[in-house]
Amino acid sequence: MANQRRTVPCDVPLQRQNPFFKGSSNVTHPTSHGSCLCGAVQFTAKLPSKWVAHCHCTRCQRAHGAPFVTWAGFEASAVEVQDAQAALRWFVAREGGTRGFCGVCGSPMFFKAERWAGELHIARALFHDALDREPQAHVYYDTHVPWVTLHDALPRKTSES
Repeated sequence: MANQRRTVPCDVPLQRQNPFFKGSSNVTHPTSHGSCLCGAVQFTAKLPSKWVAHCHCTRCQRAHGAPFVTWAGFEASAVEVQDAQAALRWFVAREGGTRGFCGVCGSPMFFKAERWAGELHIARALFHDALDREPQAHVYYDTHVPWVTLHDALPRKTSES
C-alpha cells in the first residue's frame, strides 16, 4: 500500500486574476516536477506558470522561518499532487489563507487563499525542474525584514499595490 499513488486535487474555480502579475512566460517544458524534503509529497505542475515572486509578508516569514519566500503561482487545476503516504497536511489561518506542508518532514509547500481563488502557490525552491520564468517582483515589501539587503532591480510592491 505504501507504494500506491494517491492524487490530491488542488483545483477550485477561478474567480479572480492575481493583480500583481500580468504577462507571458517562456515555456520550454510542458511540466515541472518537485517534492518536499523527504519526497513523501510530490507534485507536477503544467506550465505555463502564472507568475513567480518573492513574498515578504510576515505570515510567509513566520511559516517558513525565512526573510521571504519565493512562490510560483499556478492555476490550481494545472497542479497534480502525489501523496501516497497521505502526508500532506493543511493549516487554515484565522487571518485567511491555507498552507500545505508535509506531515513527515515538515516542509512548507503550498499556499491558497480566496484572494487568489483558483490559484495554487508552490514554494519555488521545491521544484526539481526549471520553470518557465524567473521571479518578477518582490511583493508585500512594506513588511520586509531590515536585516537583508537586496541588490536586484525587481519591482517592490506593497500590500496596497
